[in-house]
Amino acid sequence: MGCVLAEPIVSGLEKDLEGQLTVLRIDIYTPAGRELSGLFSARSTPTFILLDDSGQEIFRSIGTVDGNRIRTLVTD
Repeated sequence: MGCVLAEPIVSGLEKDLEGQLTVLRIDIYTPAGRELSGLFSARSTPTFILLDDSGQEIFRSIGTVDGNRIRTLVTD
């Protein structure tokens, strides 16, 4: 089950930034998804989190987000 509002944004980013960005969709309704959402303190859906190559969080947005903002963060 995915967030209907976020899916077009996520799919667009995944396509446009292929090779520059890895997209991970987490189903919070599974045990593994609940564990991961707890690990990242993601309590609302959708939550967008960008991590750098070393795993450090560089961006977080709760709710829908402008895909262009994420594109800028990834490509700059």
